[in-house]
Amino acid sequence: MKTFTSYKIEEQHAGLPVEAYLKEILGYSGRKIQKLTRKKGILLNKRSVFLQKNLKTGDLLQVAVLEDASYGVQPEAGGIDILYEDEYLLVLNKPPYQLVHPAGHTTRGTLANHLAYHWQQQGLLYTLRPIHRLDRDTSGCILFAKDAQSQFKLEEQLKARQISRLYQACVTGLVQPPQGIITAGIAVHPHRPNRRIVSDQGESAITHYRTLQQFSIATLLELELETGRTHQIRLHLAHLGHPVIGDAMYGKPSPFMPRQALHAVSVTFSTLGDNRRITVQAPLPTDFRQLLDHCDLTQTNKT
Repeated sequence: MKTFTSYKIEEQHAGLPVEAYLKEILGYSGRKIQKLTRKKGILLNKRSVFLQKNLKTGDLLQVAVLEDASYGVQPEAGGIDILYEDEYLLVLNKPPYQLVHPAGHTTRGTLANHLAYHWQQQGLLYTLRPIHRLDRDTSGCILFAKDAQSQFKLEEQLKARQISRLYQACVTGLVQPPQGIITAGIAVHPHRPNRRIVSDQGESAITHYRTLQQFSIATLLELELETGRTHQIRLHLAHLGHPVIGDAMYGKPSPFMPRQALHAVSVTFSTLGDNRRITVQAPLPTDFRQLLDHCDLTQTNKT
């Protein structure tokens, strides 16, 4: 028995052909629409419909939910920390030193492998759909969708800047002014494709920051992304003259922090079932807290 998702056509979409609505409004690919057509998975007012049929205000369009065929990764036993979960999505607390999903020669031990195993043990089959990314050494909140439609809706929230991601970073030196906006374009490094550079020819990138605490040798910042470019926070803070402590790529290694001191502390979004605004938080990991204790102790000794 098929399960359908229903959409009531609003006035601004009246006149669109069914196929155009599926592609432009709901984000379906041509391939998926073909599959739905073969399975008689597209209904208009509870009847089969031609894809070129024009929609009218108040029409009821129903689209079958296609079951995922694979996880997209190899399930592998490993712990995951679920911060929030509902029938459409979940938020995990990613530990440092772990990739979000397989990349390059790394095919095992990623967060995606462990999440796939978690679902497999429950007899559930979802293809892995991360909505955003975190660097290997960055910890904290990361959002996953459970199906294609949830992914599309969350990505629409992301594009409309309706998903707020807050980070904390401990950086070198005393940041002045204590709050501000960093606007600097980001481009791929011409000789090192895994690195990024600040460039006027790069993609627009905007980071908001404010000081949470100042130490004698460092500053704890809260940061919010207006855009989500690769390495954006790390590169922007280095460009500001205050690289993240422990960031060997854009700053220098630290004897007190074996990775960059960057943590995705919260994510705020609208739930897909009842459109509630919720904030999910991830506590600071042990190594980050120990770094702050060291900074506090250093300041105490100097005073």
